Amino acid sequence: DIFFCKLIKFLYFKKIFLNDEFKFFIYKKKIYLCKKHKNFCIMRKHIFNAGPAVLPVSVLEKVSKAALDLDGIGMSILEISHRSKEFDAIINEAVELMKELMNIPEGYHIIFVGGGASTQFAMLPMNFLKTKAAYLETGSWAKKAAKEAKLFGEVQIVASSGDKNFSYIPKNFTIPTDVDYFHITTNNTIYGTEIKTDFSSPVPLVADMSSDFYSRPVDVSKYSLIYGGAQKNVGPAGVTIAIIKDDFLNSKQVTDRIIPTMLNYKTHTEENSLYNTPPVYAIFVVREVMRWLKTEIGGLENMKKINEDKAKVLNDYLDNSKMFVPTVPNKEDRSLMNITFVMQDPYKDLEAAFLEHSKKYGIVGIKGHRSVGGFRASMYNALPIDSVKVLVQAMEEFEKTNLK
Repeated sequence: DIFFCKLIKFLYFKKIFLNDEFKFFIYKKKIYLCKKHKNFCIMRKHIFNAGPAVLPVSVLEKVSKAALDLDGIGMSILEISHRSKEFDAIINEAVELMKELMNIPEGYHIIFVGGGASTQFAMLPMNFLKTKAAYLETGSWAKKAAKEAKLFGEVQIVASSGDKNFSYIPKNFTIPTDVDYFHITTNNTIYGTEIKTDFSSPVPLVADMSSDFYSRPVDVSKYSLIYGGAQKNVGPAGVTIAIIKDDFLNSKQVTDRIIPTMLNYKTHTEENSLYNTPPVYAIFVVREVMRWLKTEIGGLENMKKINEDKAKVLNDYLDNSKMFVPTVPNKEDRSLMNITFVMQDPYKDLEAAFLEHSKKYGIVGIKGHRSVGGFRASMYNALPIDSVKVLVQAMEEFEKTNLK
């Protein structure tokens, strides 16, 4: 530490590589340079955005370099052909890492497509809804998925938590056996609930895992189709990932209706996601995130433990706060990804003041969804636990100052 301090003083007084607009500081024996703004350094924020969301810093460093020059080839990742050997290696490694991390068995394809999970809401029934499908209604996105399915056939809502503003996960329901598939939304970003187990279904099970994709181990063998947008845990906005069982895709479950080429799953499985130009840069970022999950995190079991630890920090505070209260009372139903909370009735008028207060700590993205209000802390894989501790510190100090 003494060496680093002397080095910094030398650099500062010799005016090497900096001027009065910049300042050095040390953290964990590393030298950081930040731009001064008034009396503060402009630092990386504590990013609680619901999506697009926080990405690992080590991934950001790699993809930013690749944006200028990919592995010394003299071209940016933004400029290479999707038919090139370089991209071939990228997409193939991404697929292999995804299979390895999720322990995906033989007989499944992984495809990269556009349009977000919202396009999957229609693409799924267009391909597989012949007569009737079953849906579990656990939030706004589940409702939107069912709405799209109704364009292609009958939809049976097997259970819903809408009676209590989607603040719990329905239980003790029966999955019908006379349907083409059963659809669930595993994590509900707006209302803060999550299905953490893999159902055993008598019919093909389909899951929208957009917001808890690769946050925990999943028994993929129980699913016929898993899909999700990448922009929560897996990468940036712009690419959607589907994991589809070959037997499902090649079975009598496939409808006999005419399906537009780009909305046909077989188009993408048969062409290795290269029927048209895919989102090259986004897939590159996905590969880097998969590398991070494998080498820096050590796999999905470790990732799950990290996410549980982060959620515990905030939930423990909320369960003992006299000002803030969680919106999901049953702890087992609370999402590890999105923790939603509001202020107790006597303090409702302080919501805006708390949002301003949190900004002083570099906290962004905690305002609740416009449809429900309150607050939402989205704590996806790449969010450090230190950011959660900073949020709790901000809440504690605000509560101490304003408690009646």
